[in-house]
Amino acid sequence: MKPRHKRIAMIAGGLAALGAAAAFVLAAFQENLVFFFTPTQVEAKEVPQGRAFRVGGMVVPGSVKRQADGVTVQFVVTDTAKNVPVVFKGILPDLFREGKGVVTQGKLGGDGIFYASEVLAKHDENYMPPAAADAIKQAQSTNEKATHTLIGGSK
Repeated sequence: MKPRHKRIAMIAGGLAALGAAAAFVLAAFQENLVFFFTPTQVEAKEVPQGRAFRVGGMVVPGSVKRQADGVTVQFVVTDTAKNVPVVFKGILPDLFREGKGVVTQGKLGGDGIFYASEVLAKHDENYMPPAAADAIKQAQSTNEKATHTLIGGSK
């Protein structure tokens, strides 16, 4: 084989290896990519089916129920507009409280219940993930507009 052909073959082999490596990296990235959704988006069926994602909002006061097994907990997450029931099997973070912010990661079951594999609680009084804070503000403004329209429309 001529040196020119060897050089072309080496370049082609290098490009093929680089392409394969890029494909593996992108596949791993896509597999581990987890998106955040609000309870309103979950209710609207805007979430991926059969894939893990995150749901965030506030834990509804009075909704936390612990099962007899001691590790299974049921609670409801809200963005003040819609609610999503959550079931988590495991140990909750120390900062998990009713009425406080939470982000859960898991999958939505066919029964409409979100089965969490991980629960994250806020770390201080002022922290909430920006997407969750924006979603709650947007839901509150939507509720206020709807209430104002109902009150204004009843005259």
